[in-house]
Amino acid sequence: MQPARRVAYDVLRAVSDADAYANLMLPSVIADAQLNPQDAALATELTYGTLRRRGTYDAIIAAAADRPASDIDPAVLDALRLATHQLLATRVASHAAVNESVNLVASVQGRGAASFANAVLRRISRETPGEWQDRIEADARSDDERLALRSAHPVWIIRALRRALAAEGRAEELETLLEADNLSPEVTLVALPGLAPTGEPRRPYASTAFGSPGGDPHRIVSASGGAVRVQDEGSQLVALALADAAPIRDGERWLDLCAGPGGKTALLAAIAHEHGAVLEANEVVPARAGLVRNALEPVPGEVIVHEEDGRAFTAAHPGRFDRILVDAPCTGLGALRRRPEARWRKSPADVAELVPLQTELLSGAIDALVTGGIVAYVTCSPHLAETTGVVQEVLRTRTDAEEIDARAILADVSDSPIDLGDDGSGRVQLWPHRHGTDAMFLALIRKRS
Repeated sequence: MQPARRVAYDVLRAVSDADAYANLMLPSVIADAQLNPQDAALATELTYGTLRRRGTYDAIIAAAADRPASDIDPAVLDALRLATHQLLATRVASHAAVNESVNLVASVQGRGAASFANAVLRRISRETPGEWQDRIEADARSDDERLALRSAHPVWIIRALRRALAAEGRAEELETLLEADNLSPEVTLVALPGLAPTGEPRRPYASTAFGSPGGDPHRIVSASGGAVRVQDEGSQLVALALADAAPIRDGERWLDLCAGPGGKTALLAAIAHEHGAVLEANEVVPARAGLVRNALEPVPGEVIVHEEDGRAFTAAHPGRFDRILVDAPCTGLGALRRRPEARWRKSPADVAELVPLQTELLSGAIDALVTGGIVAYVTCSPHLAETTGVVQEVLRTRTDAEEIDARAILADVSDSPIDLGDDGSGRVQLWPHRHGTDAMFLALIRKRS
């Protein structure tokens, strides 16, 4: 079997069986397989393309197999998904996609399963992508189900994104957003202030951000000693906004409360070092705390990394910090282009479970501020329950906190005019289709006496 297809299949199986994250696993599997650049690019396209459109492919496979996809052996189903992507969305020759996939199924599940896979794939290969799309959409029970099959997003996510856009008066942008979620994001790098110059081509908004000039970006990261690293421009903007929310006084204490894996921590640490502030970080998961320490290695000075539940940590340090970043655990619906498998893993139950945690983390962070201190509440999700809902609930229960205009601050931070809309809240919601960033949310809250 072609090495690129085997790598893609192995990653798909790990995602299905072990809840692996493709963006973390794929580079190491490519390296272990010693793929050349062309095969590495093909393996990446096959993996991410199959994961993005899994729901659509499952509907097509079910129609071709005359049985629900959930009734098909998972190892066979992943092979069928990979082959369906090649048949309907790539220039791979049909006979190659079918034959190699059938051989793969034979090697992992035997001849009987291979015969089944052969029949299903040959049936899929006889119709065009448009014909299959029309067929599965004809069975949809609602307009949202049709859109879900067309855009490869679960219905509940489509509705959540529509509500978030509607809150800005821009519900008509939904299909453009869904299309953006299915595009591979451009590689964006961050140059840590005071440690590395910003490269070219420059990104439009963050002063620290630039695009990859081509080739393997990890070579640039390695050559810089970590002073340059891959980081979405939206992540950079929310960190820069916290740093710019008020003049920095010498000796300020800063905290990154939910720091893993450490990208924003390193950026804040570099800014803090330039201005004489002191940063601490906290990450409850030990493995992720290790990633934070690794991310901080290029930054001069010591940054203490605690390993505690953020709620317990803030309760133990009332009135200690001048600025706190709460990059709260969330559903990650704002990074679906970067983590395509997340759309099929998450459910509304995850939102219900996360919101109380997010609320407690934000409220605890306010407790840990000095009077006049500022907390940045950030999520990589535009779901209103995780964003505006959390902020409103915390502010409803407190008299010692007030929002400040995050939109004005972020607009001031931005190197270019940035369309943030105006719903009167002062909160920021970035979007892939509008800003070319992950869908980062930002609210800034000041503690008052």
